[in-house]
Amino acid sequence: MTVYVIDDHPLMRDALTMLVHRVKPGLKIIPIHKLNVVESTVEKNGAPELFCLDLQLPDTLGMSGVQVLKAKFPNVPLAVVTSASASEFEARCLEAGANAFIEKSNSPTQIIAALRSLLITEEEEASEDAAPAGPTKLSKRQKQLILMLDQGLSNREIAEKLDISEHTVKVHFWRLFRRLGVNSRTQALHFARTNGWLGI
Repeated sequence: MTVYVIDDHPLMRDALTMLVHRVKPGLKIIPIHKLNVVESTVEKNGAPELFCLDLQLPDTLGMSGVQVLKAKFPNVPLAVVTSASASEFEARCLEAGANAFIEKSNSPTQIIAALRSLLITEEEEASEDAAPAGPTKLSKRQKQLILMLDQGLSNREIAEKLDISEHTVKVHFWRLFRRLGVNSRTQALHFARTNGWLGI
């Protein structure tokens, strides 16, 4: 599996490559300078495990990069890593299918935390696919999220309690929802109550 870093600035590509390596040493990382070579690059270098995409590429406009990647690779996690402001673009990116919105101005620690949430190992995938969802199959962080959902905490409050960014909280929820086969906080909480998990 391969991570593709799509950014037209060589320094940013190098910086992101280093951060991804800190998350998962030895991972194959392929830098790409524009969107229209993604498909041919993937064919050459192998199935993507994650895309890191800058919004402002020479051949994209606004959300077009997110829309193109999600249309061609709907099941591959996508992190938008951009200098664009979250207040203006985050909601639009997530609605368009991105799994995380990471501002380049974030600290390396915050960026690494967001990337780590998206880089699920093949072993985790295999164990998730092999067994039905159950409390013992959830990560410690996922169990914390269920308890915090039950307390009615907002993403901001959860971020403060766990000392992580709101972006990372959203990524954790994306993974939890996918794990449980649900689409919202309400459904996740209903699932947890129905299965008697709130004592976990």
